[in-house]
Amino acid sequence: MERPLTKNIHLNRPPLDAKEYEMAGGYLAVKKALLKMAPVDVIELIKESNLKGRGGAGFNTGMKWSFVPMGEKAPSTKYLVANADEMEPGTFKDRLLLEGNPHQLLEGMIVAAYAIQANTGYVFLRFAYKEAAKRILQAIKEAYEAGFLGENILGSGFTFHLHLHTGVGRYMCGEETALLNALEGKRATPRAKPPFPQVSGLFGKPTIVNNVETLCNIPHIINNGADWFKSLSHSEDGGTKLYGVSGNVNAPGCWELPMGISMRELIEEYAGGMKEGYKFRGVLPGGASTDFLTELHLDIKMDFKSVSMAGSRLGTGTMIVLDDRTCPVGFVHNLEQFFAHESCGWCTPCREGLPWVEKILWSIEQGKGSLTDLDLLEEQARLLGPGNTFCALAPGAAEPLQSALKYFREDFEQHIHQHKCPYD
Repeated sequence: MERPLTKNIHLNRPPLDAKEYEMAGGYLAVKKALLKMAPVDVIELIKESNLKGRGGAGFNTGMKWSFVPMGEKAPSTKYLVANADEMEPGTFKDRLLLEGNPHQLLEGMIVAAYAIQANTGYVFLRFAYKEAAKRILQAIKEAYEAGFLGENILGSGFTFHLHLHTGVGRYMCGEETALLNALEGKRATPRAKPPFPQVSGLFGKPTIVNNVETLCNIPHIINNGADWFKSLSHSEDGGTKLYGVSGNVNAPGCWELPMGISMRELIEEYAGGMKEGYKFRGVLPGGASTDFLTELHLDIKMDFKSVSMAGSRLGTGTMIVLDDRTCPVGFVHNLEQFFAHESCGWCTPCREGLPWVEKILWSIEQGKGSLTDLDLLEEQARLLGPGNTFCALAPGAAEPLQSALKYFREDFEQHIHQHKCPYD
């Protein structure tokens, strides 16, 4: 089984430096793209590979790049941003790549910047990733010294300067337009679309924002081709995927596996199944802002289409497992408390609705709820849904809530009838 993203990552040793990375085949994609390919050819290759964004949206990466204005009449200033603000609860895949092989990210960014003709790039990093910050800064320094960053890279005529920007620690900064506002030194609030960042992004210039894992795939596609990348997958989505599992399983962790592996195989084989004394009850398949799935869904493929057809989203591909000894009401309350705290307050449904949801759930968890509270929660889940807010924070927060009411309604009712949490 090929694992291009993690083959050079070894947790018991420091990441490869620039020379070691080159010896392992690193920066060959930069040489190939900048010296042998036109920007449009790079975009078409990535588009053909069917690399979908690994940040959760699942949009075709090459298609996204193709929306950037090109040619003589296009703005001369463009930007590329790596979204490394990994603050989705339950998600930890990008940290593995950032700490384990930072040069792989840099190489992907250089090629991506060349494709859209961006001369400046930023790695927007989660504030808490201190070790990642040190390793990225060291890798940037080494890349400049080796001639892979800076002016006239490899004599190609292409210039690219890269900077590390550490966020202030707000979940909102993971939304691409709020991220751009934060980069500009403004409050991290979402922007209305259109215009989209590909046309008017950072400082009003064309900008591409891609997830860390997305960008790390780029060098391997350039080196090996679109057909090779698609052959790694068990589904129509190209490539491998970093999948994670957390919760009361025997071996929580993160693994690079073929896109489209089954949920059952992930939980039972790679995560070692449930701990002794615990039974599987449900799972958030793609981080905290996705809908619960249950035992009925264990054999679905973990790809964008299959998970969507099952009623949830692949998201980041990092699963949070709910067991039979954990209260689903308390579980969801914990998530909604986080989302309410992290709301930027820009739009009314999110600013007012999420704190209300959190208070209702807390009341139910304390045995002080009523059956009418369930109707209120369902109404709020609808009002917080897609199309009612500026960004996806509130709709994402509504997903675990609405699905918990669907699959675990008896637990909510037990809290109300017994006037206490039955799991205490």
